[in-house]
Amino acid sequence: MVAELLDVEPEAALAHAETAVRRAGRVPAARESLGLVAYRLGDWARALGEFRTVRRLSGSSHLLPLMVDCERALGRHDKALELAQSDEANNLAIDDRVELAIVVSGIRRDLGQLDAAAAGLSDLVKRINPNRPSAARLFYAYADAKLAAGDVEVARDWFARAADADHELTTDAAERLEELDGVDVTDLLGDEEDDDEFGDAVVSDENENDDDQR
Repeated sequence: MVAELLDVEPEAALAHAETAVRRAGRVPAARESLGLVAYRLGDWARALGEFRTVRRLSGSSHLLPLMVDCERALGRHDKALELAQSDEANNLAIDDRVELAIVVSGIRRDLGQLDAAAAGLSDLVKRINPNRPSAARLFYAYADAKLAAGDVEVARDWFARAADADHELTTDAAERLEELDGVDVTDLLGDEEDDDEFGDAVVSDENENDDDQR
């Protein structure tokens, strides 16, 4: 039920997750579900506490990227970077390493370290198989970091790669590419009477707290 409701009724998902934890508080999956709902609701401290409990109960570090993102959201950037550089990070599966690298890149941008934000992703983007589920997000994050650092041409190339790899349309890479190419997005369904109410269609950036904060 948590999985069914998380995207549509997060408050209801929270109630189910809390019930699961009351009944099976030492089951890692129950604690992870509660942590994920709290994370979705922006309750970073509670999410971090649940993720730590999952790690203690299961011995798995697969939630490390989310833990780092919670530390970032709580404004503890030094703690986030310290956690990201822990021994546990070296043993993550490839997709989890990608997510962690994306979060760390976001932290570097928060700190104004724009070149470091891109550099931290440069090795992974060259080595990852573009068919992996995390490739599109990685390419997108690298393109966004390069754009923030002022390297427009490289950014355009990687937004194009992200769009090609994004078979599930999880990013707005295609729209960002059109934006860089100067393509205007027009709402063809609207009419003049709707202009005041709706305005022009706007190409928006992907929410970075969501990218960085999975």
